[in-house]
Amino acid sequence: MRSTQIRQTFTDFFTSRGHQLVPSSPLIPDDPTLLLANAGMNQFKPYFLGEMPPPFPRATSIQKCARTSDIDNVGRTNRHATFFEMMGNFSFGDYFKEDACAFAWELLTQGYGLEKDKLWITVFKDDDEAEHIWRRIGVPASRIQRLGMEDNYWSMGVPGPCGPCSEVNYDRGPAFGKEGGPAIDGERYVEIWNLVFMQFQRGEGDKKGNFPILGELDRKGVDTGLGLDRLAAILQDAQNVCTSDLLLPTFHTVQDLAGRACPTEGEEKVSFQVVTEHARSIAFLIADGVLPAKDGRGYILRRLMRRAIRHARLLGIDGPVLPATTASVIGNLGDVWPELTAQAALIEQVVTAEEESFTRTLAQGTRLLDAAISRTQHSGSAALPGETAFELADTYGFPLELTVEAARDAGLTVDEERFAALLDEQRKRAKAGGKAKTAEALKKMDTYRELSARLPRTDFLGYDHLTAEATVTGLISGGTVVTTAGEGAEVELVLDRSPFYAEAGGQIGDTGTLTLHDGTVLKITDTRYGLEGFRVHTAHVLQGELHTGASGEAVVDAERRAGLMRSHSATHILHAVVMATLGDHARQQGSLVEPDRLRFDFAHFTALTPGQLHQIETAVNSHVLDDPEVRAWHADRAEAEAAGAIALFGEKYGDTVRIVDIGDFSRELCGGTHVAHGSQVGAFRLLSESSIGSNLRRVEALTGHGTLRRLDTERRLLNELADLLGTRPTDAPDALRKRLDALTTAQRQLARLRASELRHQARLLAAQAQRTGRGQMVAQPVTGVAPDELRGLAADTLARLSHGPAAVVLGAEHDGKALLAAAISPDLHQSGTQASQILAQAARVVGGGSGGRGPLASAGGRRPQALNEALDLAAREVTRLLGEH
Repeated sequence: MRSTQIRQTFTDFFTSRGHQLVPSSPLIPDDPTLLLANAGMNQFKPYFLGEMPPPFPRATSIQKCARTSDIDNVGRTNRHATFFEMMGNFSFGDYFKEDACAFAWELLTQGYGLEKDKLWITVFKDDDEAEHIWRRIGVPASRIQRLGMEDNYWSMGVPGPCGPCSEVNYDRGPAFGKEGGPAIDGERYVEIWNLVFMQFQRGEGDKKGNFPILGELDRKGVDTGLGLDRLAAILQDAQNVCTSDLLLPTFHTVQDLAGRACPTEGEEKVSFQVVTEHARSIAFLIADGVLPAKDGRGYILRRLMRRAIRHARLLGIDGPVLPATTASVIGNLGDVWPELTAQAALIEQVVTAEEESFTRTLAQGTRLLDAAISRTQHSGSAALPGETAFELADTYGFPLELTVEAARDAGLTVDEERFAALLDEQRKRAKAGGKAKTAEALKKMDTYRELSARLPRTDFLGYDHLTAEATVTGLISGGTVVTTAGEGAEVELVLDRSPFYAEAGGQIGDTGTLTLHDGTVLKITDTRYGLEGFRVHTAHVLQGELHTGASGEAVVDAERRAGLMRSHSATHILHAVVMATLGDHARQQGSLVEPDRLRFDFAHFTALTPGQLHQIETAVNSHVLDDPEVRAWHADRAEAEAAGAIALFGEKYGDTVRIVDIGDFSRELCGGTHVAHGSQVGAFRLLSESSIGSNLRRVEALTGHGTLRRLDTERRLLNELADLLGTRPTDAPDALRKRLDALTTAQRQLARLRASELRHQARLLAAQAQRTGRGQMVAQPVTGVAPDELRGLAADTLARLSHGPAAVVLGAEHDGKALLAAAISPDLHQSGTQASQILAQAARVVGGGSGGRGPLASAGGRRPQALNEALDLAAREVTRLLGEH
């Protein structure tokens, strides 16, 4: 059974049993606690936590997941992967254990035709109910094993739903491992389906990870996950996940690049599978908007890419490997996951650029490593320091495995224990910094959940109205739910109806006022979503006392909203123009919409030329002047995508989506506010273009009044410049150019005159040289000499003295400071004398210090009045040196 049929069988089975088919969410989740979607239930988390009422009682999905917790097992086991498709069915207070187990058994044995006597079950050690259900289904007690908390209990790690799990495992036979069931061997008895029974409410855990059970849930739930990779390998009798039809074309590509077949065992087999498996993860991550970076989800992608490249090099593949392998992923899975095909150009350019960059990193790291190995060998040590290995890995991205291998070839070991300690210290620092933020965020989320559970959702009126009669239904002060707040308090409040737009899609939240009927006045300073669909207004109580249940008039700052609408519509137009100019890969990666100002991030690989920037700005203004109609409409997600609507990376959309059309050139899914006609955007002006990360560019621009203010400032500056030049504004550039050319000529002439003057001064100083001991000396104050000229004047004076031992010491005053310079002849220097010796005492006299090694030195200090005394000291030191010489 091919993977396409496996998916279809699964969704047909559950939709025919009343489950709503829900599309996969992107790998970038709408959840601040997650970097990447790592489980099928991620997008249903608000329903399980009670943050939102579920729109349907039961659902099914095939969710894209990325998880690197088992990355070191990839290639070393037959079943582990960093990307996988999780097929799941979910119940939100509808059916529970009995139906979940029955569904799984029926689908596996009848839908997929798995032999019943090869299916083993694990249940939580205290879950008698689950074992009895499986035995009633027909599973003998000998194939049911009880496991503990680590294996068969589920919790999100925070207070909320939790419960026992039951796993279905498939016996692949003695060729895969030893007998004894899932508790004995996970390679032979492969876990394919995990059934989570959300049965209990858990409280806050202690430091040891123990948590109290507060009781059973009123509405029990089910969350299951059937791994497509593992099931496909079983149904296709594939040895491992890389040889099922999900990855086989990519596996063949790697073998073609290596010029040989993958062996059946050993380290080479691991490398073949790592390159194959990681290529799929890389393609999906980039397609969903992740780009290589130094931290966060971008770091995960970069780690996967570098790991794949390193293993390719271990296989002897010296040329590019990622472009070909990711292209095979797109060719194989693009029909099922069309985002791969849509982002094929982006994927190719990102992996090509990153592989070229890492190849240079490997070359640089190799040079540094070779030098470190040489130092270690000369020191007599047998081990390369852990600090060296850590710096290579942390600063230069050079993998520890390569360091160990190179050291071994040189007859050395690596202090891996010290490396691990340094890595652990770094992780602890990062974790400590993140824990405080996470704890604060979780506390705030708990407060929001408390209100959300008992308050209706805010009715948003802001698309059509800027004022509304509203009632305060919830109030938060100091992170705690309260019922009153006095004058001067900073609060968060929830309204039953609101014209205030909550920050989303790059558009910042509305501000304004809330004037209550009892005379209390609040200034609304921000509007955000506390939870999905749960709107929170940040406010300052200007006068009176605020009570929940109070009503009044909510008024949006109309001028500010108008500026936001101009910028948001301009962002859509800019997005369309950027893609038309640079290519479809240049999709939006982020934005910030402010009043009459915007920031727009997009994927691209080189800086934009002035010509491209001018072309983009001109095209945006041309669209604006055409005055296209801006229209918002609603459709289901499939209809919107079929109509060509662009969905933004990282944004979460429901089944029914809002689409914003601007003329016939821009169509995007968007919940933001917009102008009614394009001309209302006003003039558009690009301000800057820059890099904000690998393969990521940013432009900033002005709209509406922001552009007009900028143009007015530039006009005034141009008029002022023209007045200074004594010409008209239109002639100012030519006039300034002529002045600059004349100034350059004059500066050259002045430099030549100054050089001639300094040469003349050097001749005069040389003529005043005194004989002392066996040599000559000049020790004189000079005037009108700049700091950067004094050393040169001393050297030039020395060069004009006759051959033999000689020294020149000059002093000058500049901007209230004392300056000294000394130059000594080569024979003095070769005898071991440093020019700085001559100035050591003199520098202290003027209140400073000397610097420089060799035959030329300088000094300075804060006491110019002591300059003559300093020169005398320097002259005595020269006399002593020349006498000794």
